[in-house]
Amino acid sequence: MLINIVIIDDHQLFREGVKRILEFESSFKVVAEGSDGVDAVSLVEEHSPDVVLMDINMPKLNGVEATGQLLEKYPDTKVIILSIHDDEMYVSHALKTGALGYMLKEMDADALIEAVKVVAKGGSYLHPKVTHNLVSEFRRLANEEHTSNAYQQVEIRRPYHLLTKRECEVLQLLADGCSNRTIGEELYISEKTVKNHVSNILQKMSVNDRTQAVVTAIKKGWVEVR
Repeated sequence: MLINIVIIDDHQLFREGVKRILEFESSFKVVAEGSDGVDAVSLVEEHSPDVVLMDINMPKLNGVEATGQLLEKYPDTKVIILSIHDDEMYVSHALKTGALGYMLKEMDADALIEAVKVVAKGGSYLHPKVTHNLVSEFRRLANEEHTSNAYQQVEIRRPYHLLTKRECEVLQLLADGCSNRTIGEELYISEKTVKNHVSNILQKMSVNDRTQAVVTAIKKGWVEVR
């Protein structure tokens, strides 16, 4: 299936770099580019893309505002926010507005390609560092509900009834905010093997994406937030 993509970013060199990465995938086609949120609305109307890559900081209309306007008119639009900010406030605002992805501009090519594929299918995809920050905040808020003064560590019970030992290790590293490449280096396995483990984890946990897997694991006490 061909995935049509619109790129919105006010820095031309970055935009061209992203386009060049995407064009390595035969299933991707960049159908249009724009430099601000105003362009985004008109280009989506003209091209009806499957995925919009949207810079968060732009003149005239920023990425989050543009996402809100897009989804109001075209609710099926799938948006991935591109940002330099990993603060959970930025991430939460973007996700509440309706973005399905949030990627830091320090991302590697493989992560960008994976994010587009996941979001195009209706899943969500967050940069590993962003996932870790959100999970840490989730744990902090959860602990505040149990104690007003001291940090209370939830007892960790690895889900060996559901996942293999290696899959549990991969799940923990996902919660730590590691990319597939970093997980491979940590466990001395190939990146392809990591991807296979992640796919098995998602299937066994009955979740659609990595973010859901990590949040579920946190709620159940299957991983540590370190």
